[in-house]
Amino acid sequence: MPRHFLDLSDAGGDAIAAMINDAIDRKAARAGLAKGKADHDVPLAGHVLAMIFEKSSTRTRVSFDMAMRQLGGNAMVMDAASMQLGRGESIADTARVLGRMVDAIMIRTDDHSKLEEMALHAGVPVINGLTDKSHPCQIIADLLTVVQHGKALPGLEVAWVGDGNNVLSSILEAAGLMKFNVRVGTPTGYEPDTEFVGQARARGSNITLTHSAVEAASGADILVTDTWVSMGQEHAASKLAAMAPFQVDDGLIASAKPDALFLHCLPAHLGEEVTQSVFEGAQSVVFDEAENRLHAQKSILRWVFGQL
Repeated sequence: MPRHFLDLSDAGGDAIAAMINDAIDRKAARAGLAKGKADHDVPLAGHVLAMIFEKSSTRTRVSFDMAMRQLGGNAMVMDAASMQLGRGESIADTARVLGRMVDAIMIRTDDHSKLEEMALHAGVPVINGLTDKSHPCQIIADLLTVVQHGKALPGLEVAWVGDGNNVLSSILEAAGLMKFNVRVGTPTGYEPDTEFVGQARARGSNITLTHSAVEAASGADILVTDTWVSMGQEHAASKLAAMAPFQVDDGLIASAKPDALFLHCLPAHLGEEVTQSVFEGAQSVVFDEAENRLHAQKSILRWVFGQL
């Protein structure tokens, strides 16, 4: 059976820890390579990753492409609009064709069921590059960033403010697996997916749901937000109005711990979910986080190919 990475639970806590450790080592190795050290570690030589994009992408596209190159393999970018998939061919048929030609598939799409159907029929590992339900690759990079900035995951207090979206779902999933807690501050009507809240609580994490940004952020080790209006969402004006009290500004981040880190998966809309002063401030690690997408993807790829 192929080893898929559709959500974090597909890997589990031990594998996530192994991915983080591997990513730290590989990031250090790349830094050494930049100083003239030789790099002969190419564990995915001869492997090809097909990348299907039904949603636009910068970090996912570049990080997976570069990850395959640095691991010795190759990546093939396939935009849905230029494939038969964009002209009515089914996900199942696309999966069965690609699975006979490539070694793994990464898909970035809207409906999570498309990802699941791809995995059902592909016969090769399938990776979730983003769906409306979850974004597990982003969270491996986030956890890597947190650890690299000296914070242990067990017992960590993570605050999320804004929309209860797919990124938050994967943070909640990670909380249960890696034993940290999450305080979620959202407007009424924008709460997180109850499935992921229930999973995290069942695994022993303390998940606090509130409609107060200050209550969520107070005393937190990590403060996280995301764009309020995602690609293709409707009713933007009413949503922006509801979200306004949840902006991460200097006052809100001051309510967290003095050494709290600010994370955002990007792209950011400065003046909406976060102010420029926080985004560019000393507690912001958003560009470390973005860079770590590359190192996280390498470890995810190694895991799906059974190398971790």
